[in-house]
Amino acid sequence: MPRPILRSSAATDPPNVSAHDRVYRALRQQIMHGDLPPGHALTLRGIGHSHSVSMTPAREAVRRLSAEGALTLSASGRVSTPELSNERLEELASIRALLEPELGSRALRRAHLSLIDRMEAINDANARAVNQQNPVDYIRTNLEFHRTLYLRAQSPAMLSILETVWLQLGPTMRALYTRLRRTTAPPHHRLILEALRAGDDAALRLALRTDVTQGLRHLQG
Repeated sequence: MPRPILRSSAATDPPNVSAHDRVYRALRQQIMHGDLPPGHALTLRGIGHSHSVSMTPAREAVRRLSAEGALTLSASGRVSTPELSNERLEELASIRALLEPELGSRALRRAHLSLIDRMEAINDANARAVNQQNPVDYIRTNLEFHRTLYLRAQSPAMLSILETVWLQLGPTMRALYTRLRRTTAPPHHRLILEALRAGDDAALRLALRTDVTQGLRHLQG
């Protein structure tokens, strides 16, 4: 039985955003942040009802998310969040391990103290999410920590590819968090911050690669 979709907040969208864009953005955020577990079934009627739109914008949003690998659409029309095989997880982990150190290195050239302070604050929020056992806030703040750094790389094509990988991993990351019952924030975030302060490119690349590979290794089991 499909669970209800969280209702989106139209007040946060600009007035010129179309109905299908609004639904797409809301669903995309839910999937990326692990609001929905792997294999979670959705219906166009349920999506439309949750977001107060007709079937057409709901269908367009699902098509866009399916093209990004965030949803699977079967021949029978069943829509669900992805359940990733170990082979697919390994592939996505490899993409992250390639892209994230490179984005971090490019960002390092434009890093400044206010960026590091911002990342410190996000990491504190990430630790609070762990203490509160809140998986969605944990995944959200973890991704925000990385994205805040990578935006400084000024490499939008690479970041767009990476965000698609994060999107596909979202439900599985939620399952991982539930299984591990994490009690501390990711330890490599501290090493990332230290490397940024020191301006150490090699240490930053290593910390980012280790953070990615150590985390995703737990997904394969």
